[in-house]
Amino acid sequence: MAVLYSAAHSSDWREAVTRDDVDVVFVATVHDQLAPVAAAAVSAGKHVLIEKPGACRAGELEPVAEAARRTGALVRIGFNHRYHRAFRKAREIFESGALGDMMFIRGRYGHGGRPGYDREWRARPERSGGGELIDQGAHLIDLSRWFLGDFPSVRGSAPTYFWDMPVEDNGFLLLETARGQVAFLHASWTEWKNLFSFEIYGRTGKLHIEGLGGSYGVERLAYYKMLPEMGPPETTIWEYPRGDQSWALEFSAFLEDIRLNRTPQPGLAEGIETLKIVEEIYRATAQ
Repeated sequence: MAVLYSAAHSSDWREAVTRDDVDVVFVATVHDQLAPVAAAAVSAGKHVLIEKPGACRAGELEPVAEAARRTGALVRIGFNHRYHRAFRKAREIFESGALGDMMFIRGRYGHGGRPGYDREWRARPERSGGGELIDQGAHLIDLSRWFLGDFPSVRGSAPTYFWDMPVEDNGFLLLETARGQVAFLHASWTEWKNLFSFEIYGRTGKLHIEGLGGSYGVERLAYYKMLPEMGPPETTIWEYPRGDQSWALEFSAFLEDIRLNRTPQPGLAEGIETLKIVEEIYRATAQ
């Protein structure tokens, strides 16, 4: 016997996010709609996962945070790269203390776009909030904050080199912690061959995550352990050739947040701090 499946649908997102039979809302829209939809859902008492970057500007997330305080709803920001298997293993090694004191991070992320890319919604600042910095650059910032913490010193620029668009196609960042640890980051829409590379340097070891699967290449983690005599390090490599499981793991973590009533990580605080850094670079570039 055939089994038929059906799902309710609506052309009105306000109706969808306030339904009595809805408990959790996923907001995956263009950037200018992320915060308004999330605020309405949270105000209705729904737990919400907002896709990164969460909003166009940090201030847009404040009404979401206020609604969450009022209703007790939980909010997670979709920085799914934290859930890539290479990053989960890297975090495990990092938390073991094997890297020693942290020194710096070097991260690169980019792709080359496609014909007509400069006419898509990402090239419209009123919809996107910016270009490559707020797009892939937001992941690099979040990952850097995950390993190094807050960055009171923010420097960088967001130029447009190639694409005919009013937003940047490259973002360069030099972020520094209060202890002088640095994250040197580059997000690019002129990479041409897709690239992801994230290096974490400690005094006694280094981690290097490359690839995200698919066109970015096989996901891979290399752990370089410094030897007492220095010289070539002891090297261990893990490869993760299977499909990307980060979204499934992220969703599982959010369900556990809800079950335990714990504050999601990354949550609104992480989204706000990431967007503040993006805004600081945009202000510096506009001067």
